[in-house]
Amino acid sequence: MGIPVVRARTAALSVAVLVGLTGCGASEVVEPELPASAGEGSTEYPLTLENCGQEVTVEAAPARVVSLDQNSTEILLSLGLEDRLVGTASWTDPVLDSLAEANDGVPRLADNAPTYEVLLGADPDFVTASFGRHYAEGGVVSRERLGETGIGSYLSPTDCDNGRSVNGGGTRTAPLTVDALYQEIRELAEIFDVPDRGEELVAELQGRAAAATEGVDFGGRTVMFWFADTKTPYVAGGLGSASSLATTTGMENVFKDTPDDWPAVGWESVVEADPDILVLGDLQRDRFPGDLLDDKVEFLTQDELTGTLDAVQQERFIALHGAEMNPSIRFVDGLEKIQAWWSANEDQF
Repeated sequence: MGIPVVRARTAALSVAVLVGLTGCGASEVVEPELPASAGEGSTEYPLTLENCGQEVTVEAAPARVVSLDQNSTEILLSLGLEDRLVGTASWTDPVLDSLAEANDGVPRLADNAPTYEVLLGADPDFVTASFGRHYAEGGVVSRERLGETGIGSYLSPTDCDNGRSVNGGGTRTAPLTVDALYQEIRELAEIFDVPDRGEELVAELQGRAAAATEGVDFGGRTVMFWFADTKTPYVAGGLGSASSLATTTGMENVFKDTPDDWPAVGWESVVEADPDILVLGDLQRDRFPGDLLDDKVEFLTQDELTGTLDAVQQERFIALHGAEMNPSIRFVDGLEKIQAWWSANEDQF
């Protein structure tokens, strides 16, 4: 008779537990090693959080987490949880240089969204996402289905409005603020029992943001944020994270009256708006035409319509990575790049 193997999923460790059955019914449990990033012992479990209209209860610190978005992945890496990460997905840019070594050992399940089967193949006990489309119909998997298989889930508060996911079919009704990002950092740190690390990360970001915006004031100059696509460009609407970069530095988003985070618009409307400055996404991926910065600049300068823009003729371009325009810890990098551009060009204004 073969030795049966029982796979037990627990919220605490979510590892395979081998139970060897002898003829007399005795059993031997092989104790797994704790992760190197063992918690601080500060979080009281079970921990219950309200998360985008759902109640999430975590019985113990997750040990095998899959992050479905780069933004979420970089938060977890910044919290020193790389040994808990068993998979990442949906990348627009290379990982931050400061996190590259920690990220080296983390499997990338897909450059974009993984399939449900690939996700399950990583054997997670917890799944995080920055964008609710992964949990929506046609996405990776619903949160309800994850719960049925004993897998916890979390969605970034930056994607939530009135208890619904903005990217999962909801509508943003109020401007996104950086407080939602800080909430995400603190909640993930609490879930993984590293709350002190969360506070340290928040303090670091707050300090850098204050330094990056000191003395920077574009005086109401207009701006357009172009994320991707040359045919019908995806630009920043007025309530999302990219638009908050504008308001923080004294710029006015020409599409501020559009509530969607990244609406697709026509180039005629861009020319009509005639922004003073163009913020161009430099996405290191190959999903839409014009993802790369060089492709965007070539299109703008060669196209008969966009070539008439004064911002194009004067090359008033600020280049940001895609992750710096999305709600993530990279918003600070975005502010620092805007500050650097301002310092080099403020005489134009």
